[in-house]
Amino acid sequence: MNIQEAKEQIEKAVKIYLSKDQYGSYRIPVVRQRPVFLLGAPGIGKTAIMEQIAQEMDLALVSYSMTHHTRQSALGLPFISHKNYGGTEFDVSEYTMSEIIASVYEMMEKSGKKEGILFLDEINCVSETLAPSMLQFLQFKTFGKHRVPDGWVIATAGNPPQFNRSVREFDVVTLDRMKVLEVDADYPTWRKYAVNRGIHGAILTYLDIKKNDFYVIENTVDGKSYVTARGWEDLSEIIYLYEENGFAVDETLIAQYLRNKRICREFASYYDLYQKYKRDYRVQQILSGQADADIRDRAKKAGFDERLSLIGLLLDAIQAEIRVNVEQEDALRKLLLTLKDLKKTLADLPQWDHDTVLNILRANWESLQTMLEREDAADSISPAEKKEYQMVIETLQQDAKAIHMAGVIRPEDAFALIKERFDGEVARMKSDRAGISEKLSNLFRFVEKMFGAGNEMLVLVTDLTVNYNSAAFIARCGCKEYEKYNKKF
Repeated sequence: MNIQEAKEQIEKAVKIYLSKDQYGSYRIPVVRQRPVFLLGAPGIGKTAIMEQIAQEMDLALVSYSMTHHTRQSALGLPFISHKNYGGTEFDVSEYTMSEIIASVYEMMEKSGKKEGILFLDEINCVSETLAPSMLQFLQFKTFGKHRVPDGWVIATAGNPPQFNRSVREFDVVTLDRMKVLEVDADYPTWRKYAVNRGIHGAILTYLDIKKNDFYVIENTVDGKSYVTARGWEDLSEIIYLYEENGFAVDETLIAQYLRNKRICREFASYYDLYQKYKRDYRVQQILSGQADADIRDRAKKAGFDERLSLIGLLLDAIQAEIRVNVEQEDALRKLLLTLKDLKKTLADLPQWDHDTVLNILRANWESLQTMLEREDAADSISPAEKKEYQMVIETLQQDAKAIHMAGVIRPEDAFALIKERFDGEVARMKSDRAGISEKLSNLFRFVEKMFGAGNEMLVLVTDLTVNYNSAAFIARCGCKEYEKYNKKF
């Protein structure tokens, strides 16, 4: 199965394992809650989907790599306890709490979440001394005498033996206590994730042209040669930062992430070509509806690979603007809820002085900061949601500064100033949105005139549909050109 199918299977398992009867007891007893075991090649996104599931289901997440754990760290350290049995004193061996179990309780304390996922990566690489204890853990969810708290689902992952020399192949007795999901690398599935994740356009268009370069692991005379999904994603992050800082993206950099000489060389050449297309096609002219005759003539004569690159460049540019606008609107929606509560609080004040409103604003942003820290500690908040919190907190802090500078004392005057600033932000967001809508229409008109309703248009519509931000933007603002071709395809 591909990674998306595996994610759906895990989501269903987590939902079932956490379902309760009318008395609040979990319907499937702990001993019947088989841990999920994701078995697949390295770098295909096994850890990433666990993070996504935790965020989407509002669960805490504790992740551990089992490669470094010894029997002592997993089971706890022994100590002597004095017991009295039938009037006779005995020295009894006991164990401190497992580091792994303790981390779950610590997460519950920090995040306030009582349910979550304990994710144990590289579980088939456990040390020889720990291996006998794994059967007990997989069946009864205990390390030593300490059990994973109720409400915590166990998910595990590992690589097949051909990818990792440290792997210990599980026997049937062990596998029969797990839900085994064998996951394969699959570019179409990863591409949907990559579009949403904002993977660099040069990477996406290169892989659209050379899909077989997405995931490669080979044994060569020079040793292991490999390219993984993780490598492409990490390379995307570093390319964005290199471009932002004006550093050259060259073969030396790319080779640190793509450990295959041919693919590294070919992608480096393609990246240079992609940058040349960016300069030659003057993307902002196209989006503003002012593409000159040279641009139009070149686009019509371009081969399919160059056309795909051009679509990638156009999508990169429009998606970046859309993302910022959607994030602003989402933050403003969240801020509006806070301001409604703030208005009521200020209206109910029996008395006030110069610091009253400032203290109330401070209490609001400190409360949001605490909520953000708890969600962040639980690994159950997406980057977009985190940014929403940060934008709202920053706005409240700026509101307090503006009120202080204006010397406002009365609550109604303070709220009027806050509302004026909020309305200004909304107006700017709507103005930006109108401009982006016009660019989106220009983009469709350009592609339609240059390429008709062929594969180029299909790529455009598909990526706008798959990406959360552009799908949200179009749902909120509409785009008749998109609706026309979305219906057609």
